[in-house]
Amino acid sequence: MAEKSSAKLESYGGQALIEGILMRGKKYLTAAFRMPDGSIEVVEEKLTGIYTKRIKDIPFLRGLIVLWDSLVLGMKYLTISSNKQIQEEEEKIEGPALYLTLAFSLLIGLVIFFLLPTLLMQLLYKTTHLSSIAINLIEGVVRMAIMILYLTLIQRMEDIKRVFSYHGAEHKTIHAYENGDALDVKSIQKYSTAHPRCGTSFLVTVMIISILVFSVVSTPNVGLRLLSRIVLIPIVAMISYEVIRLLGKYEKNPIVRIIAKPNLWLQSLTTNQPTDEMVEVAVQAFNRLLALEKME
Repeated sequence: MAEKSSAKLESYGGQALIEGILMRGKKYLTAAFRMPDGSIEVVEEKLTGIYTKRIKDIPFLRGLIVLWDSLVLGMKYLTISSNKQIQEEEEKIEGPALYLTLAFSLLIGLVIFFLLPTLLMQLLYKTTHLSSIAINLIEGVVRMAIMILYLTLIQRMEDIKRVFSYHGAEHKTIHAYENGDALDVKSIQKYSTAHPRCGTSFLVTVMIISILVFSVVSTPNVGLRLLSRIVLIPIVAMISYEVIRLLGKYEKNPIVRIIAKPNLWLQSLTTNQPTDEMVEVAVQAFNRLLALEKME
C-alpha cells in the first residue's frame, strides 16, 4: 500500500453523471465519460469565478460554493454527459436550450423540496391549533419524507441505477486515494460505496438544518413563508457545509459515527456497486485531476 495521502482531502469531491463521473479539486474540474463506442473521453476545466475568490476559505461563506456545485455546475455536466450519449447533433441540448433546461430543473427542485412542503403546512395553520414550532418541525419531516420517496422511486429506473453505480465508483476511488492505496480497479473495488462527505449526506444535513433555520420565520402568512424558504436557502447551505466538514474531520469518533449514520444510510439509496468498467472511468477522471492540481 502506498503512503497515506496528506492532501487536503476536503478539497476533492465528485459527482456521478450519465455514463460518467465528475471530479472537482481546488483549481480544476475533470469529467470522464464512457462513450457509446466503449472508449473513455476526459474533459477538463479550470475553475474560475467564485472558486478563485477569498470566499472559498471563509467559514460558512465557503458553503455557497457547494450550493453552486449542486445547483449549477453539477446539472450543467449532467446535461453534457447526456449529450455525449446522443449520436444525432440536433438532439443535443446546447446553447440557450442548455441554460433554459438548467433553470427549469432548478425551479422544479425548488418547488418539490422547498415550496411544496410549505404549502402543505398552510393547511395545518388553517385546520389546527398547533404551534408554529410544531408546524415547522412537521414541515421538516415532510420535506425529508418527500426526498426519501423521490430517491426511492427514481432508483428503480434503469438509467438512474447506472448513474448510482457510477456514484459508487466515485466514492470507492476517493476512499482508495484517502487511504493511500493504488488507484487501480482491483484495489478500489474493495472499498465501501458510502462516504461521509457525500453530496447525499449534504442533502440530509440541509433538510435537518432547514428545520432550525426556517423556524426563524414562523408566520401563517403563506407569502412570507414561501419567500423565507427561498431567501434562507443559502444560509442553510452554509451551516450544513460546516457541519459536514466537522463530521468528516472527526469521522472516527464513536459519537460522530452515530450522528452520521442517517447520512450513510441514505447513501444506500443513491449508490450501487459499480462494474470494473465504471471504476476505470472514475480512475481516469481522478488521475487527470491530480495531475492538473499538481501542476499548479
